[in-house]
Amino acid sequence: MKKYVLKRDQNSVPERLTRYRSELNEEQFRVVTAPPKAALVVAGAGSGKTRAITYRVAYLIEHGVSPQRILLATFTNRAAREMLRRVEALTGSQNVHRTWGGTFHRIANLILRRHAVSIGFDSNYSILDSEDARDFISVCIDEAVIDTKAKRFPKAEVIQSIISYANNTDQPIQDVIIRQYPHFEPLTFQIERVDTIYQSRKQERNVMDYDDLLLNWKRLLVEKKEIADIYAEQFQHILVDEYQDTNKLQAEIIDLLAGKHRNVMVVGDDAQSIFAWRGAHFANIYEFPTRYPEAELYKLETNYRSTPEILGLANTSIAGNRKQFPKSLTAIRASRDFKPALVPCSDVEQQSAFVASRILELRDEGVGLEDIAVMYRSHYHSIELQLELTRRGIPYRTQSGVRFFEQAHIKDVISYLRIIVNPRDELAWKRVLKMIPGIGNATANRVYDLVASSADTRALAVGSDDPDSTAPPSLTVGLLENVITSGKVRATQPFKNFIVLLELLVQQENRNNPSKQIELVLTHGYEQYLQENYENSDVRTEDLKGLATYATRYTSTEDFLSELALLSTESFKEPQPLVGEEIIDGAESDELLTLTSVHQAKGLEWKAVFIIWAAEGKFPSPRSLKEIDSEEEERRLWYVAITRAKDELYLTYPLLMTDYNRQTVLQKPSRFITECPATLYEIWNLEEESPLLPPGHAEIATPDEYIN
Repeated sequence: MKKYVLKRDQNSVPERLTRYRSELNEEQFRVVTAPPKAALVVAGAGSGKTRAITYRVAYLIEHGVSPQRILLATFTNRAAREMLRRVEALTGSQNVHRTWGGTFHRIANLILRRHAVSIGFDSNYSILDSEDARDFISVCIDEAVIDTKAKRFPKAEVIQSIISYANNTDQPIQDVIIRQYPHFEPLTFQIERVDTIYQSRKQERNVMDYDDLLLNWKRLLVEKKEIADIYAEQFQHILVDEYQDTNKLQAEIIDLLAGKHRNVMVVGDDAQSIFAWRGAHFANIYEFPTRYPEAELYKLETNYRSTPEILGLANTSIAGNRKQFPKSLTAIRASRDFKPALVPCSDVEQQSAFVASRILELRDEGVGLEDIAVMYRSHYHSIELQLELTRRGIPYRTQSGVRFFEQAHIKDVISYLRIIVNPRDELAWKRVLKMIPGIGNATANRVYDLVASSADTRALAVGSDDPDSTAPPSLTVGLLENVITSGKVRATQPFKNFIVLLELLVQQENRNNPSKQIELVLTHGYEQYLQENYENSDVRTEDLKGLATYATRYTSTEDFLSELALLSTESFKEPQPLVGEEIIDGAESDELLTLTSVHQAKGLEWKAVFIIWAAEGKFPSPRSLKEIDSEEEERRLWYVAITRAKDELYLTYPLLMTDYNRQTVLQKPSRFITECPATLYEIWNLEEESPLLPPGHAEIATPDEYIN
């Protein structure tokens, strides 16, 4: 076969192409004008990778590549639309919309609509969203004839998570259960049976879930060579954004499509690979040069976001990782003569007070609340701070959209405490009753009516052994047992366990100890309930243990609940659409501070960033360190947190804390702090303002031996 190289008139290249060199830095220009071959672009934080990808697509089109021969895979459809809109502005081409741009799932759907018949589906298949898929799995559990009452079976949401993780990581379900859900190992066979029915029923009913779009796309490319050849030929150039976040299945699809031309350019930052817990495969980017030995390596190391002082800390910190593509971010911005501040605090209350005080100072200095963020490794680390912000009237949003005390598992456990303090709390009673297997709305209503109509509920409020009580011991427990004998509810073991738990909660040593009460709820069935109902049960359990630790400072359950009620009486919330004739008091209330976990902050930036609980045992998370190579992922998470800051960075941790056993524990700074030279920080020693003490009397000294 004779090869003919098509020559084009160079004078026909639009004049705007000459602007590329002036509009891009040297690193970006090399990426944009790279020759057609495999390329790995390691794009450091704040280095303008989106700009590089956009100009790369424009460059290809202006050099004669047809838009329909370009595949641009991104992690949101919005990102793809914005990139292609900018490409159209750069090139002036009216055909840019013909580029295959979007998420992996969108592109998979476009291809499967054409070829679904080849793998046993009709082209008009329906796509199940997450909620539809859960409902479908519930039906499959019923069809599997599993006795979910003989041994409590995981809910559809958990089964869905197991199946999805197995699909996206290319692992058997059995292996996923052993590694991620060991408490369900005895049920492996039944779970696999549900999956078999689920897969079969979907094909019979001509429906696919989100994972199926990728699975069937790969299946099409593997099983139908003639179709695979069409797309391997069509996609002359493939670009993948955020490649470090791809899973194994997505990387395999790209490799199949790139098999002929091998003009695949992947862009990402190995130092920001932080989503292994949801299936992202770090080896995709780290081993790319192994799969494509001919690949050219490009680095974007010029940072447009942060000050040199912040980048100095980030570079030194990430250097501790063994598996990485070494790089050193260089700041375009001039120094502000402000080193990252390391702020040890006496305890968690002082940590919250410092953060709130400094935020108010920054606002007075002209930094808006919208330009400030507080980050943490785990959501429960924000408990004390949320209450402190509420007391001071500082409006805030949580990046997840759900405030800590508004989460379902927190409200569940708090409901147990509410019925101890107020036995006539209807909402709390019905919430805890409906968590008992076999009890629905009707039964919960009947049980509550019996409890509420009895004057004997006082025994539950004061405790069966309260010396001031005239009620006989365990009267309310007896009342609930009468509910069983009356036939209002069946005498199931879970209901009997509920009665035992209530009896424990009101015992003399427990009834005014909210921390112990939370622990009892966890250990007497609720932890198992989390495992069976939520795919992220370990994170929710960690939240509740953190809540128990926080509750140690209260000597009364009533005081604890009253304090939490502060959050439900806030005058500020997320901005809402106007309803009726609402009066706007001004735009100032729309200005909100951001509270966020580091995972949810990826891709964002703020002028000032606070990283709280930067202590060993908190960041890195001990739960996350159980996996191989997990310390390196935790260090990457730390790196992501640091590089969100543009101007000012504050690292805080309490020197002392009380655990939920009421033991005082000395805290050390995170290993990610101590492994960096002390010269990279400015250490702030806090002084408590008091008219009774001379200045400096309450100064907190930093333990120098903790800092190298």
